Amino acid sequence: MRSFSFRPIGLALAFAIVCGALVLAQQPAQGQRAAGGAGAARASAATAILKVEWVQPAGQTGQVPIIQGNVADPNVVVHWYGDAAKHLLTSGTPGSDTTPFSAWSGECDGPFAITFSHKNNAIDMSGLGKIRWTVKTSGFHAVRPVVKLTDGTMLVGDRADEAVPMLTVREFGLSDVRWIRLDPMRVVTVNGGRGAGPANPNNEIWVNNPDLSKVDEVGFADLMPGSGHGTGGYIHLGTIEVFGKAVPRAAATASNR
Repeated sequence: MRSFSFRPIGLALAFAIVCGALVLAQQPAQGQRAAGGAGAARASAATAILKVEWVQPAGQTGQVPIIQGNVADPNVVVHWYGDAAKHLLTSGTPGSDTTPFSAWSGECDGPFAITFSHKNNAIDMSGLGKIRWTVKTSGFHAVRPVVKLTDGTMLVGDRADEAVPMLTVREFGLSDVRWIRLDPMRVVTVNGGRGAGPANPNNEIWVNNPDLSKVDEVGFADLMPGSGHGTGGYIHLGTIEVFGKAVPRAAATASNR
């Protein structure tokens, strides 16, 4: 009888020891997360900081150069880089599902970049920062992301949306993008200078670890001239959304000093 009654007690004791060991094993990890250590949980999903929706202001008709009034949100400011940027035209019909109102680059006779900034905030796009845009391309043209940091450094990414035959929504995180410095006047990739960091081996020109926590402007570039009207080489851009963390401009400026 003693032998029979001992087994349940022994099993219960062993079970209690195992459970206690599991609890103790979890406590350091929980403490580490609370202290922001290596096991710390990542920040919640990035929020929408700015959204570009193309609209046709009163009195504008036909296919004409994009102006500030073509952006619905008055807090979003448009910036043009490269002489060809002023040839980016409106296209499509407001309210149409098949040919929505958008921006078209066929008449851009050289490389260009178009960026957008928020009047009140810079953007922290490190970590979970991302871009979602509606694109269409023709020929070998590609839509590439562009960022301008608060210190003036302009970068273009190796992410490229190309061979997109109809307006399609594409989304990507900036943490997966490699960057090259962009000359804002000529809109060509360059090496060295501010923001490029130390020289890279093997004549590579990638910018090592750019500080995407201080982004002033976000947009897109087409590094090829358009072919003009008709079915040739161009890009279309519809709605553009930028996700990250808003940084008040006063704080972003102070951090660069």
